[in-house]
Amino acid sequence: MPRPARPARSAAAHVAPAPSGRRRARVGALATLLTVGALLLAGCTSSSGNDGGNLGFVQGDGSVKTWTPSERSKPVALTGTAFDGTKVDTSDWHGDVVVVNTWYAGCAPCRKEAPDLAALASSEKDGVHFVGINSTDDAGAAEAFQRTFKISYPSISDKSGSVVATLQGVVPVQAVPTTVVLDAEGRVAARVLGATTKATLAGLVDDVRAGSTATS
Repeated sequence: MPRPARPARSAAAHVAPAPSGRRRARVGALATLLTVGALLLAGCTSSSGNDGGNLGFVQGDGSVKTWTPSERSKPVALTGTAFDGTKVDTSDWHGDVVVVNTWYAGCAPCRKEAPDLAALASSEKDGVHFVGINSTDDAGAAEAFQRTFKISYPSISDKSGSVVATLQGVVPVQAVPTTVVLDAEGRVAARVLGATTKATLAGLVDDVRAGSTATS
């Protein structure tokens, strides 16, 4: 005798049960973590190409540009207040070579070059002055950086960006760090776009002091 046909299952029988409240919470938490991770990854990618924080600066490649005395533009005077409260005016140092370095504490290339800058500044006693420009940090972060790397020279606090703008009006300084060497008249004689080394900067300082910097 033939078996009676089984009744067809309804479509509803194949639908997975709705997740419980606890399961929904776990799924929601996982989605949140994935979203946060994606945002952090995007932030790191952006930072690697934008070392100037919200200033729009980009990471330099360490390239060096020099100008002969006849090619140099008008003198530049950088003035401001250092993080320790002292007043800085590079025009007070006319007659000497001045090394200007832009930096901020969270900048990896700045941290890489800091020991070389500190060592060179300590070894150059006569006729050479060093000054930093920091347009990002508050005093606490900046002074902690200076203590860590034994930076003995002052750095101007430039949250307004006016000091960098003054320098930018004479020579492009889009990258952080950028190091600029001013000659005895306060004119831009050399620039390193990106991290520098003690040997490179010492050579530039010697050339500018001797008045023999050639175009590169």
